[in-house]
This record gives sequence, C-alpha cells and structure tokens, in this order.
Amino acid sequence: MVNVPRLVIAAPSSGSGKTTVATGLMAAFAGRGLAVSGHKVGPDYIDPGYHTLATGRPGRNLDAYMCGPELIAPLFAHGAQSCDLAVVEGVMGLYDGAAGQGELASTAQVAKLLRAPVVLVVDASSQSRSVAALVHGFASWDTQVRIGGVILNKVGSDRHEALLRDALDESGVPVLGVLRRAAQVAVPSRHLGLVPVAERRGDAVGAVAAMGDQVRAGCDLDAILALARSAPELGAEAWSAAEAVGACGGAVPLPAPSRNRGSDPAPAPQRPQGPAVVAVASGAAFTFSYAEHSELLAAAGATVVPFDPLRDEALPEGTRGLVIGGGFPEVYAPELSANEPLRKAVAELAASGAPVAAECAGLLYLGRSLDGLPMCGVLNAEGRMSERLTLGYRDAVALSDSVLAATGTRMRGHEFHRTVLEPGAGDEPAWGMHQPERRVEGFVQQGVHASYLHTHWASAPGTARRFVERCKG
Repeated sequence: MVNVPRLVIAAPSSGSGKTTVATGLMAAFAGRGLAVSGHKVGPDYIDPGYHTLATGRPGRNLDAYMCGPELIAPLFAHGAQSCDLAVVEGVMGLYDGAAGQGELASTAQVAKLLRAPVVLVVDASSQSRSVAALVHGFASWDTQVRIGGVILNKVGSDRHEALLRDALDESGVPVLGVLRRAAQVAVPSRHLGLVPVAERRGDAVGAVAAMGDQVRAGCDLDAILALARSAPELGAEAWSAAEAVGACGGAVPLPAPSRNRGSDPAPAPQRPQGPAVVAVASGAAFTFSYAEHSELLAAAGATVVPFDPLRDEALPEGTRGLVIGGGFPEVYAPELSANEPLRKAVAELAASGAPVAAECAGLLYLGRSLDGLPMCGVLNAEGRMSERLTLGYRDAVALSDSVLAATGTRMRGHEFHRTVLEPGAGDEPAWGMHQPERRVEGFVQQGVHASYLHTHWASAPGTARRFVERCKG
C-alpha cells in the first residue's frame, strides 16, 4: 500500500496558472525541508523540468493514454517513493482528455486513479460572484472527483479578493490561497508550451524561486498539506524498471540490420562483448525525455551516458547505441551544424549498423539538413520549420522490423512539432498511423529507427531490452 500524501493541481482551462501554482507549491514545501515528488499529467516534457528544479528530484509524467490507466498508480508510486508529499500538475482543463475518448488521459481520471484530492486553480481576473457558479459546476460534475479547495489566481485588489471570497463562502469549497498578478513568475512560452529549463537555466532558477515565494505568501500551506495528508492509502505496487524488463521473458528476437531497398546486403557488424554504452543526447537542444527510458535501458544492462551535441565533439567512449530524443533543434540549428566532428561521428555510428533511436528532434538531426543547414546526413531527408503545429495522440503500428519493435507491434504515442521533414517516410517506414488520418511515417534503415512519434517505453519495456540486446550483439 502507498501512503504518500498527495494532491492534484487542476484548473477549468489551460492558461489558468496550474504550472505556477504546482511548481510554487513544490518549491515552498521543499523549502520547508519536505521531500517532494513532482508529477505531470499527460505527455508534456517541459513542465517536469521546472518540477525538477523545484524539488531536486526527477519530474515524472503520468499519461493514461500512452501508458494505460493500469500503470498510472504504479508509476506514481515509483516516482514518489520515500517522499513526504507528491504534487501532480494537471493538463488542460480538469475534465479534458484525449479527443473523442471520454475521460481517458484527463486530469480527472488521473485524480481518481490516484485517489487524490484536487485543488482547483481559477483565473479570477475577469470575474467576481460568478466564480462560485464555476467552482460549484466543476465540483459537482463528477462526484468521484474530490475538489478539496480552490486557489484564486490573478486577483486584482483587496476588494476583488473580498468579493471572490464572499461568493465562494456559498459554494462550500474552501479558498486555500489567493495570488496576485506577478510578472516575476512569468515563464516565456513556445509552441503552446514553456521554454525548457535547459535553455534558460539561470532565469528558470529565479522564476521557480519567485513561484515558491508567491505561493508561500499567498497560500495556506498548512491547510494544503493537511488536504494532501487526507488522501487514503493507494493499493498499488511501485513500478520497477528491473521487474518490467525481466517480465519481458527470454531473449527478444532481433532483426537483421536492414539497408535501403535497392542496395547490396551488408553483414551484421561485429561488436565487442561487455557492458553496452548507450549515449543519450541531452543539453539545451534535446530536452525531451522521460526518466523511465534511461532507467529501463540501465535495467536492461546498458551503461547510460549523457552527452551534449551542442558542446561535445565526440560520442562517449565505447558508444554502441545512441538515443536522441525530442527538443527544439531548430533553435540551435546553427550550433548543431557547426559541430561537424560530432555530426560525422553520429553518421559513422549509424553506418556501422549500431542501434540508433531518434524521436522528433532526433529525427531532424539525422536528416541531411535543417532549415538549409547541414545535419548528420544519416537520412536522405530535409527538415524545415513550418507554420503548422502538429499536435496530438497517435495510435501506431510498426511497419518494419527494427531495433525498437517487431513488425506489427502496436504502440500509442504523441506528436508535437512545428517542423516538416521531406520525405516524411523512408523505403521502410517506422510506423503506420491510424488517427487522425491514415499515413506512414518515419524511417528504419540498418540499426536506425527515426520518427516524429514520441513514445513512453514504460508501456512496452521490451523496447529497451530489444535495443540493448542489439547493442550487445
């Protein structure tokens, strides 16, 4: 049984101030000496970076669409082990989830799965007595969702606060905090999300500190902690990377290294035995990764070594596999292109048949060019920025046998980019998408698997084991 005090920070809609309140609460309670665990509902990679700054622990995601509802409580318990408090930041509006899927992947669903009380953050800047009707509606919509209090954000004056409090006295939902407008807690955004911590480290530290100060001054922390401690025991066993990898069974079938159609077959490369060093791209250009991915790779027998493609001119010594996650490479295209020694090292590793897994930003980095600037040239494709934002959950099936998945493997993932790659798929596509429209996407060639699709390997731990076994082989 899991008995970690916990609460969910939700809102009626996006833009209400969830990140400010959730991160501020984490910072404020950590400042009291509590061990705090930060979590984010949904696929967002960026907010957990701010949670990490506030708590000193890895920020983690709880995505019921990609991982399934059955993994939410175990993943939560894994991240919150040995903590005094867990704060879960919601996504969008409280009851908003995957399009056309009812409550699936909504903050409300996660709150119910965690048996956690909800604190509703309300942007009160343009209302007074109507706030009571709004809060009453959210509190009564689903009786299984327990709204334990409200925090009023962007309150304009003492008189405005008095009007709001008087109205909410009639709702039966206690006011746990009142926050005034504060420019110092503002965080710049890009593509419907915040600018990642790694891109603005000093400013981000200051912003998180300001969030903590604002929440400490405007919220009743004792009442909020008491609410979190009222959460009942959670009947869930903590997720374990080692157990997940071990549950995959015996040896995972591996594909023979493939080549582009029309080229001569090549023998499988010979690599030395021993611990498999898997290099993982990090730094400001590649900030999108889930903590569980590295944990699964390590559990499968890899030595995980981070490196920064903006600064490092060589891959880590002994690299036998490469993972390049998402991020905003278009922002750093000149610097990535200028690092020619590393681009050549990546191309040589891929040409050797070594496993390379690339998602979104990694896909663009492996292409010939990005916005006209040379990249690694592993894929015969050109990337560029576009006006269109591609965003949403995806159901996918593996169309080609690869280092990540056998042909026919079904996965759920998420796309989030404002770039275009032409062509969008190779002779051996990575995925066939089933929604919102049918299409093929991505590249499988030799040991490379490159795609726009972000996936969460906790939902398919055999992915990590398959990748590491190929590194060893």
